[in-house]
Amino acid sequence: MKKLFIAFVLIAGFSLTGQAQEISKNALGIRLGDNDGFGAEISYQRGLGENNRLEVDLGINDGKYYDAFKLTGIYQWVWNIDGGFNWYAGVGGGLGSVDYDNDDRSPFSDKRGDSDVFLFGAGDIGIEYNFDIPLLVSLDFRPEIGFNDFNDDLGFDIALGLRYQF
Repeated sequence: MKKLFIAFVLIAGFSLTGQAQEISKNALGIRLGDNDGFGAEISYQRGLGENNRLEVDLGINDGKYYDAFKLTGIYQWVWNIDGGFNWYAGVGGGLGSVDYDNDDRSPFSDKRGDSDVFLFGAGDIGIEYNFDIPLLVSLDFRPEIGFNDFNDDLGFDIALGLRYQF
């Protein structure tokens, strides 16, 4: 039993140290930022190769005068800095939907009861740390430019990401 335990610890140790040098095949977690009212997003990353991946984020917002969701897709390139530290950059975009409330006091009062679909383009640059446990912590900067009335300007989003790797 003791030999089996030692073998398990050695195998687990080698697999965890090897994992620190490459990106995970899958990572699921949250991304906490604030861009155009979308604070928290559910985030999924899928490794596509040794140094690139796809990140998909879903943000939902129940605002005071509207309800909305936003789906973002970013293709990222990842470069190792040292050990578990990586930096990454990417480009992508997304779409969303907004339903305006029936409230006369709303800044969107001309759109009362309407709904709208919006598109946006996005970039991404950030740093991340890949722990020896299956935890990935990241800090990134994501500028987004929208193409409709709800999301029609350049928005800057700085966010903290916490993801479980598997």
